[in-house]
Amino acid sequence: MKNSLISRYLRLFFTGFGMGAADIVPGVSGGTIAFILGIYQELIDSIKITSGKALQLALKFKIKEAWNTVPFGFLIPLALGLFTAIFSLSGLLSYWLEEYPVYVWGFFFGLVVASIWIVQKRIKKWQASHMLTLSLFTGLAYLIVSVTPFETAPTYLNFFLSGVIAICAMILPGISGSFLLLIMGKYQQILAAVTEKDFVTLFVFMIGCIIGLAVFSRVLSWMFKHYHDSTIAGLSGFMIGS
Repeated sequence: MKNSLISRYLRLFFTGFGMGAADIVPGVSGGTIAFILGIYQELIDSIKITSGKALQLALKFKIKEAWNTVPFGFLIPLALGLFTAIFSLSGLLSYWLEEYPVYVWGFFFGLVVASIWIVQKRIKKWQASHMLTLSLFTGLAYLIVSVTPFETAPTYLNFFLSGVIAICAMILPGISGSFLLLIMGKYQQILAAVTEKDFVTLFVFMIGCIIGLAVFSRVLSWMFKHYHDSTIAGLSGFMIGS
């Protein structure tokens, strides 16, 4: 029993490590790695529980019940792996992207292409509706990553909305949150807010991220529960299109 727990924690740590490494690379989503390694649905459900039932219990001052509700055994090793990769690999991957871009992009491209074959096997029975969903989401992803960047006004409402959109993209396989920030003209503005220690702007952006994550995780969880095969087809389409 103990060995199986250690094995699970190590697997989650290295999965988080892979997600963090993917998030460092512009245009690559950590959600893709979660999807490939088979923890995507559990991740969505864990976010839903933490931002839903656990938060409600905490607001009622039922701290012990809230604490016991949060799936720490899943989230902690995953988060440790993710942040370990971000802090340990950011410099190395930046160097590789500058010196050996073809090899880095080739690695992630091959990873995504191979994963499409693995993921589509999760659909129990292919139907015409699934093929249509796959085609639509493939086209949607391709359109998103082909959009020419534009500038948006640096208002608090725009920072809030960009947080909502970016975090939703980060948990979707194939779509990069930082890439969407770049498209919306918010990437440099967020970096400037960090540099200038503009905590009000960063707070508004983080509130958008939190609300977007809480709402979108519920949408995805509901879709997995009621339309599992169609959801898998749509997410596969995102990966193909991106």
